[in-house]
This record gives sequence, structure tokens and C-alpha cells, in this order.
Amino acid sequence: MDDGRRPGRGGHQEHGVADEGVAPGAGGGERIEQHDDAGEAEREAAALASAALMATSRVQTNRRNESKEQQEQSVEDRLVEAGFEKVSAPRSVATLAAAPAPGQFCRETTFGTRKADLLIGLWDDRKMPLECKVSNSATNSIKRINNDAAVKAVRWINEFGTQGVVPAAVLSGVYKLSHLVSGQANGLTLIWAHDLGALIDWIETTRP
Repeated sequence: MDDGRRPGRGGHQEHGVADEGVAPGAGGGERIEQHDDAGEAEREAAALASAALMATSRVQTNRRNESKEQQEQSVEDRLVEAGFEKVSAPRSVATLAAAPAPGQFCRETTFGTRKADLLIGLWDDRKMPLECKVSNSATNSIKRINNDAAVKAVRWINEFGTQGVVPAAVLSGVYKLSHLVSGQANGLTLIWAHDLGALIDWIETTRP
């Protein structure tokens, strides 16, 4: 909570492999294939390294997707416990009037021109488009914050105004401090996934 009205918020190198050497034979012009055991071992090592990197990337992606889904479900559970009503998510929400009413929320929908993981109707009639983000490293966090959630925050504020929306992101994982500060400077409210109680407490302050 920062002002009482808003909650506080690679690639791998390819191993070069040499073609098998081929040299002309003596006298008859025959070509003799030269076997390069070191080159074969190098190719096998490169293939294994590439396969390992691909497998690691798939595992990280699957874990991130699972964590994101768990985040969304955790937010939903806390909202329901706080007395919010879950409503069917429309395909898109073009106006504030079409968004969930105070005390209601929906799951993924297009709010304005960008998708939100959840859209919450605050008690004072403002709307909170909320993103759930998981970052596996400080380097990766720029994708989750600066290149995604913060970009959406700017767009939503431009479309609906600072008096109409409170863009927010629930975070878990590893984030670089400068990326978090940059996101906040763009109007994004940050909430840690392990402290969803703070989100609910702040939402309660929006009651008239």
C-alpha cells in the first residue's frame, strides 16, 4: 500500500562440428573416407547438450504455467472468501459499465484492448485488471513486468483513466528490483503471491 488508495506494488551456443575429411587416394584416384572419432564425439556431445537445453526449457515453461494457474486459482479463492461473486467472463469488456460490478470478478477476459487474467469490480466502482506472473530469474523478469504487465497497465490507464482502473500484478519467483520499480512507475500495482491477504485488505478500503 503506497498511498492508502492503491496496494503497494537464453539461448544456447551451437557447437561447431567438422565435416568428415575426404582425401584423394594415391595413383588410382580413389577417395578414402577418414574417420574422425573426435568429431563424432563432439557431434554426440552437441546433440546431448541441445536435447538437455530443450528439455530444461520445456520443464521451466510447464512449471511457470502451472504456477500461474495456481496463482489465478489462489486469487479467486481469496476473493470468494472475502465475499466476492464470480461471474461468467465475457469475451471482451469495452467499457467500465460492462465490467464486473462492485463485489464481482471474472477470470480471463479482454479488457479494453488487452487481456487480463482476472477483472475485479472494486467497491468504489473502479476496476482492477489483474495479471498473474511467475519469473524464474532476474533476467526473465523484464519479460514478465516491463514487456507485458506494465505495458498493459499503461494501455488500460490510457483507455479508462486513472480514476477508473487500478492495474495490478500478482508476482512470484525472482525479480530484479529495477524492473519492479519501472513497473510501478508505469502505474502497475505489485502484489506478492505469498501475501494475498494484503490485496484483500486493500480492496476492503475501497468500500464507500
